Amino acid sequence: MNKIYIQYYKTKIGELILGSFEDQLCLLDFRYRKMRLTVDNRIKKGLNSDYHEQDNEILKKTRKQINEYLNGSRKEFEIPLLMVGSDFQKQVWNALINVKYGETASYLDLAKKINNKNAVRAVAAANGANSIGIIIPCHRIIGSDGKLVGYGGGLAVKKRLLNLEKKDVPNLFSVLNS
Repeated sequence: MNKIYIQYYKTKIGELILGSFEDQLCLLDFRYRKMRLTVDNRIKKGLNSDYHEQDNEILKKTRKQINEYLNGSRKEFEIPLLMVGSDFQKQVWNALINVKYGETASYLDLAKKINNKNAVRAVAAANGANSIGIIIPCHRIIGSDGKLVGYGGGLAVKKRLLNLEKKDVPNLFSVLNS
């Protein structure tokens, strides 16, 4: 059986589980999220592998970059990713990657990006199934009404991540009035 190397990593936003397979990151998720078993089973089955707690270079590099991000010194990640899911999920996750640091989008925006504006609920489900959080920035997706909606790490963590990113974005109103 193939091996997915995992590590648990405590951060200021909660404990994460990181996983790599063949020198690519396939898992960066909240250790105690509700969908933990579903996500883990999808990854294990999709890669015909099992988890083995062991460190490696990809996991070290991921921890370093997550730390830099949480400290406000990194806006983009340089980690090879391996998305494990359906073609539709991968399409949604690729669209998610294009939501830039400091920006937000709605599920409808994402559905339009993949040329399927009627798939809002399916897009929301794919967003919730994302197993490479922060790097594939599902925290940047908000409701069409501007309200915060579901997040695997909880809404308080989502708000914290959005605020972290916003502090680096100049306030447009203050720029216009200066």
